[in-house]
Amino acid sequence: MLADAAARAAELDRLMRPAPRPGAHKVAVLALDGVYPFELGIPHRVLGSADGRYEVLSASVDGRPVRTDSDLTVTPAHGPEVLAGADTVIVPPYAVTAASATVPDPRALAALARVRPGTRLVSICTGAFLLAAAGLLDGRRATTHWALTDHFRELFPRVELDADVLFVDHGDVLTSAGAASGVDVCLHLVRRDHGSEVANQVARRCVVPPYRDGGQAQYIERPVPPASGTGTGPTRDWALRRLDRPLSLDELAAHAAMSTRTFARRFREETGLSPGRWLTQQRLRRARHLLESSDLPVERVAHEVGFATATSLRRHLAAEAGVAPSAYRRTFRASVP
Repeated sequence: MLADAAARAAELDRLMRPAPRPGAHKVAVLALDGVYPFELGIPHRVLGSADGRYEVLSASVDGRPVRTDSDLTVTPAHGPEVLAGADTVIVPPYAVTAASATVPDPRALAALARVRPGTRLVSICTGAFLLAAAGLLDGRRATTHWALTDHFRELFPRVELDADVLFVDHGDVLTSAGAASGVDVCLHLVRRDHGSEVANQVARRCVVPPYRDGGQAQYIERPVPPASGTGTGPTRDWALRRLDRPLSLDELAAHAAMSTRTFARRFREETGLSPGRWLTQQRLRRARHLLESSDLPVERVAHEVGFATATSLRRHLAAEAGVAPSAYRRTFRASVP
């Protein structure tokens, strides 16, 4: 029985973490002193579950063991030299002190200096402090854990910090918020590189939602709303089944049996977004799926997801993804096997 259990475990590991394919996208994960073990493992678990499309390697700034923020030490298999050959470099979070945030480890900055131009850079949580200290976020929109936003803004006033989102994608540089948002940004990388179907497969293997609604604003500490009454969850489910129709705040509030003012307040407390912004986000999410998975004309896609015109879809998609629907379709349809 033990042999059978070991064989099943080995087969599960093979399915979850297949060997990298020839020419796989190389990802280097830079572990800094005080690294958080949970987030350090996210790229390996998420990207490593994409059927060998990524080769994920861990590195330290000097090739030596790294002390974590807990009572253990990890030994990455590589030193900073692997950053020079990586297609993507990910900086997981580490314990940030006033001293380390102001004057980061020069070895960490030297490791980043090895990164070749055009390499995609990604930070999780406090990893954004290192990217900002290296000047890589100047003039850009970025995010980090909401509890550290005041400290971050004080240190890096040239960075446009957005504390309400789970991650920010600038194409060549991505930053994400705390802890589990590392899963969100890694799934986003898979979705961007290989399309929604592959990202959904990875999410199922990792037993996580393929996409989380709202931003980290919904996790910021606030007074707990009154327990009486019902939440807005049933109304959100109801709206998702009717995205192709115009949905006003009055209709949503009526479905929830609330006043519009109470509904809007409760909705923001539960999702971190206004009802209007949430609807736009859901419509864009569905539009992107249709652009990736169907040959419907852009005008029909706009109608199917509830935008009044194709022009409206183009405007919203350009604001979110920086591209027109036709360009988005060419990019993602071409990358899906």
